[in-house]
Amino acid sequence: MLYYALVFLVVAIIAGVLGFGGIAGASAGIAQVLFFLFLAFLVISLVLNFVRKV
Repeated sequence: MLYYALVFLVVAIIAGVLGFGGIAGASAGIAQVLFFLFLAFLVISLVLNFVRKV
């Protein structure tokens, strides 16, 4: 999931440099959502791993 967030971030940067504002905004939004989903799953995984060991 983090890989896809980085891919959309790169697409957003390239589209922004080339002047495609709509595509850049959409790609940046998708990258942001995927990154926060990744962080949420990471925290949930760490908490469940800690609870399982205790």
